[in-house]
Amino acid sequence: MSQTHGFELLREQYIRELNTRARLYRHVKTGAELLSLENDDENKVFGITFRTPASDSTGLPHIMEHSVLCGSRKYPVKEPFVELMKGSLNTFLNAVTFPDRTCYPVASQNLQDFYNLIDVYLDAVFFPLLSPYTLDQEGWHYELDNPQDPLTFKGVVFNEMKGAYSQPDSVLGEEIQHSLYPDTTYRYDSGGNPTEIPNLTYEQFKKFHERHYHPSNALIYFYGDDDPERRLEIVDEYLRAFDRLPALPQIELQPPFDAPRQVEARYEVNEDTTDAKAFVTVNWLLPEVGDPELTLGLVILEQTLIGTPASQLRKALIDSGLGEDLAGAGLETGMRQMFFSTGLKGVAPENAAKVEALILDTLKAMALQGVDRDNIAAALNTIEFRLRENNTGAYPRGLFIMLRALETWMYGKDPIAPLAFEAPLNAIKARLEAGEPYLERLIETYLINNRHRTTVILKPDPTLAEQRAAQERARLDQARAAMSEAELQAIVENTRTLKRRQETPDSPEALMTIPMLSIRDLDKNIRRIPIEVVQSGQKKILYHDLFTNGILYLDLGFDMHVLPQECLPYMPLFGRALLETGTARENFVQLLQRIGRTTGGIRPSTLVSKIRKTGDTAAWFFLRGKAMVPQAGELFNILRDVLTGANLENRERFRQMVLEEKARLESRLVQGGHAIVNQRLRAHFNEADWAGEQMGGVSYLFFLRELANRIDNDWPSVQQTLQSIRERLISSANAITNITTDAASWEQVRPLTEDFLAGLPSASAPRAPWSLTSFSPSEGLTIPAQVNYVGKGADLYQLGYALDGSILVISNHLNGSWMWEKVRVQGGAYGGFSVFDTQSGVLTFLSYRDPNLAQTLQAYDGAADYLKSLDLSEAELTKAIIGTIGDLDAYQLPDAKGFTSMRFYLLGISDDERQEIRDEVLSTTVEDFRQFGEVLEEFNRQAHVVVLGATEAIEASGVIKDIQKVL
Repeated sequence: MSQTHGFELLREQYIRELNTRARLYRHVKTGAELLSLENDDENKVFGITFRTPASDSTGLPHIMEHSVLCGSRKYPVKEPFVELMKGSLNTFLNAVTFPDRTCYPVASQNLQDFYNLIDVYLDAVFFPLLSPYTLDQEGWHYELDNPQDPLTFKGVVFNEMKGAYSQPDSVLGEEIQHSLYPDTTYRYDSGGNPTEIPNLTYEQFKKFHERHYHPSNALIYFYGDDDPERRLEIVDEYLRAFDRLPALPQIELQPPFDAPRQVEARYEVNEDTTDAKAFVTVNWLLPEVGDPELTLGLVILEQTLIGTPASQLRKALIDSGLGEDLAGAGLETGMRQMFFSTGLKGVAPENAAKVEALILDTLKAMALQGVDRDNIAAALNTIEFRLRENNTGAYPRGLFIMLRALETWMYGKDPIAPLAFEAPLNAIKARLEAGEPYLERLIETYLINNRHRTTVILKPDPTLAEQRAAQERARLDQARAAMSEAELQAIVENTRTLKRRQETPDSPEALMTIPMLSIRDLDKNIRRIPIEVVQSGQKKILYHDLFTNGILYLDLGFDMHVLPQECLPYMPLFGRALLETGTARENFVQLLQRIGRTTGGIRPSTLVSKIRKTGDTAAWFFLRGKAMVPQAGELFNILRDVLTGANLENRERFRQMVLEEKARLESRLVQGGHAIVNQRLRAHFNEADWAGEQMGGVSYLFFLRELANRIDNDWPSVQQTLQSIRERLISSANAITNITTDAASWEQVRPLTEDFLAGLPSASAPRAPWSLTSFSPSEGLTIPAQVNYVGKGADLYQLGYALDGSILVISNHLNGSWMWEKVRVQGGAYGGFSVFDTQSGVLTFLSYRDPNLAQTLQAYDGAADYLKSLDLSEAELTKAIIGTIGDLDAYQLPDAKGFTSMRFYLLGISDDERQEIRDEVLSTTVEDFRQFGEVLEEFNRQAHVVVLGATEAIEASGVIKDIQKVL
């Protein structure tokens, strides 16, 4: 068989659904497989994946994922990954650990940048430096500054997983997985259990890399419009240095259970919490991956069961009143054997058996009586639209296609089969059209008659956090007691050496090894998005002529500043109520079925921002819909029905939505605490961010808790508020319509748009004044967590700063240097970064899953002196500029482009202004950095602080004045 750059072609196939030529190769010398997808997508993707099944819960695969990106043979700097983040035009740059694999994907629209990223990643995975200090920093180590100090654990992954184990949803996910696979690698936590991570040794660490990070264990992937032969040449340059190793054993199959099992576990809550509830899920092990029709059938079944509030199983669960929101993983297809999981959160522990019985009884009724035909039609259309649109949001399309291919490729099966969805979709359609009880049989076979089932009950334990802290302290004390004076001194020396290495900058020579673009490679001009402002009487329509593959993207907005401020917290619920309570002609199930059958979906959204030029607030409520152009008329009909006829009197449905919103926001507190802190901080300084926090932050959570009681005790006033919002808000005089589609489709859609707007109420309401809540400049928000989220922020415009594009470059550099080094590398937090909003002028410093508090605030304060004395090389300055341009030119799909253009319009951001900012970015100098250091000196004196974390940590810090419990 002929070879091309050391590869033999195994098979070739054109994938019509993706307009892609697929070629599967094997590297002759090493056995590595390579999937090459050739198409016209400029957002090119590369990925290399290794099979990394865990043999314990020390988190070895996860720690290795971090560690190989900490310097390599060809690129001997401390953090090549960070250097790439600083100075690349990448559209994706990360690494991900799964239960049985580790993926290293990168993406870029720039060809040379793409090749640079690939080279750094290939050298990183195959030839990492992996010193003991790498394991110390990224995994775990004993920390001891002086022999008489208490011994502590430190490490980036150690603290990351402490955060994960403080998050009930994360704990639940692990328990579900472990319960279903008690005899396979999936019974372990590949991310790492904090109690097990300190068992990992350097010898295990090194051996794992030698065996698992080898070409014989690699699956390599390319996607996009780059040269397909060059792909093989690049990879062969690395692979040819290796000889083939025997294949790793295949992931074992879990033997089936003889009977269902039940598992109980615990999660952390604060000691004074009295109303915490349980999570209850029922979970089934499903067949091995590899049958495209079965997998797609199960995807459609999942949508039918739990995909929308109208889905039969989800509706039964929510209507039962046994819990507050859905829980469980849904359908999981990313392991050798799939599984399905669903249940409820917010369950009284004594009702766990009722939840299990309800799920089983509902499934039996569906199998016996038949699945609702309208639900099937809605689910089928939703999944088909999703597959054909292939809308991956801000992520590269090629990345999601890679993950889909890996679902079978990982286990020695065809990686192309999951990508070609037309044949299995048509087969399922034919079954349904022939009247086969297709979904009923899936329910009966894989759920009702499946004895490999577990019920997981996760209960709150107010003593768990204290127990864990005490166990960790006892373990450390025991370890210390067993150490000699010499061993303690060795730990002190190791701590100092590690800190010295962390604080020592890379040499200019080492940094020069990182491949990078030059300023000449950058586009000097902004990327313009076509926009036409169409006046139809008093009504305003924005139109964007973009290719959308026959899809209409519609954003219908209403100015929220006509609402009194007490109405703002209702807006997320009002948006859901429009779509989820039904209308005068149809109940909410029928309405959601209609949306699913005829559109690609409709969702509520808000856009709230300060307008820099005027100081005013842009506050818009949107319904964002999409449909194939022939269905545009039905999309407008649905919007007209929900805007003017939504059933806002449905108290029970509204109560359900309130409980769901509350449960979801409570989950975000630990999962995305940095975002909550950022939102709260920004609310201190301007009307727009204050309004945003009222609709999505801590204030919104407090409102939801109070509203749940008011629904029971004073429903008429709640209903009246919802009615008044509709009367004030929904008006063509108060609306803006944003259309994204191609010119030919616009000719069809325009008259429908104008007719729709003409049919809306036309009365206009006056602008309502808003008065901001006063916040303490030093807030502590307590949650049950083993880590903190630390924020500090101020309005730079109020401090006298005048906007210049250089601030974006400076923030980019700070994130990859000072914040990374001080907060993550030295502080042990999982993340640390600065965020600047050019509209409001608010700058915030934030940390994520942070073991520290006062130390992190000190790091923030140190940024001023760091910048004032900065001696930045030309190469480092260039990196920061390139990285900033990459952010400004982030890849967007057509719907995102249309919405972004509308945002520019509403905020008064002209193309000339955007070009001016870009010019300032490109002309940034070192002196700009130093002058900004002086701005940060004033920031340090005036900034407010918000910390989300454990009560003990906040109280012990001594720097927080106002403390209140959140969870």
